[in-house]
Amino acid sequence: MSENNPERDNNRKLLVVGLIVVLLTINGILFYMQHQKTQKVEEQEEVIRVKNSELENQIKVYEALKSDFERQSEELQAMGLSNDSLEAKITQINADLIKLQGFRKTSFSLADQRKFRDRAANLENQLKKKDQEIAKLKEDNEVLFGENTTLKTTQNQLTDTISTLKSNNQDLTQKVALASRLEAQNIQVNIINNRGKEKDDKEDEFKARQVDKIRVSFNLGKNEVAAKETKEILMRLIEPDGSALYNLSTGSGTFMLNGEETFYTAKRDIVFDNSQQSVSFVYSKGAEYKRGLHTVEIYADGNQIGKTTFTLK
Repeated sequence: MSENNPERDNNRKLLVVGLIVVLLTINGILFYMQHQKTQKVEEQEEVIRVKNSELENQIKVYEALKSDFERQSEELQAMGLSNDSLEAKITQINADLIKLQGFRKTSFSLADQRKFRDRAANLENQLKKKDQEIAKLKEDNEVLFGENTTLKTTQNQLTDTISTLKSNNQDLTQKVALASRLEAQNIQVNIINNRGKEKDDKEDEFKARQVDKIRVSFNLGKNEVAAKETKEILMRLIEPDGSALYNLSTGSGTFMLNGEETFYTAKRDIVFDNSQQSVSFVYSKGAEYKRGLHTVEIYADGNQIGKTTFTLK
């Protein structure tokens, strides 16, 4: 019995050692499998992280593209231009952004990544070309603006010159008009009584009861500037109360004086010949004249060319 006990102990030891080896082996296998699983999960998470990073980068790229195309559209509008193709690109980029943002909830495959990368690269090339076109347009606009400014300056100068010429012409016209104004010289007033006898008075005083008609005579002074043409000569005979004698049946009428309609007593049409020709008016009131200071005014071309007074007692 004593001899068998050592052998049994040895067997027991071997069994224990074997169990330990088996357990260690199982633990090793389990550890390896866990390590492999963990590594796989980490790899999957890395793939997801990379995809998410790519997605966010693409979203940022498209947002930047949208901003740049909108800038180009605003620059063209500022120059008074429009571009439908730019608006179409902005609309398409908005649609792409919506799709990209939708991938946050779904898988962003390699094919999707490649497609949006290629599209973004194409849009960037178009963006650069459009920037070059806009820069050229701005340069041309600056040249045109400079030319337009020069033209406006020239135009303003011409306008100023024309205004000056017009002003000078108006001044000259006024001076010519003033210089060409006729002058009634040596105005003389005579009365004609009921017997047809004409009488003058050096003191210009007459008896009202003796007056049947009044003769006003004068000479037109020499004037080298005035045109030799038909002139309308008007005479106003103003009574002491300030009213002008007026009778349509004897040829009275109205004319414009200082923008107002004014009565005249008599009118004559003469051809001015610059010979100091004599002009006269004979006027019959047809009633007794008022006593007091009377005024005679002579007009031609809307201007007063002479004036005198006489008194009826």
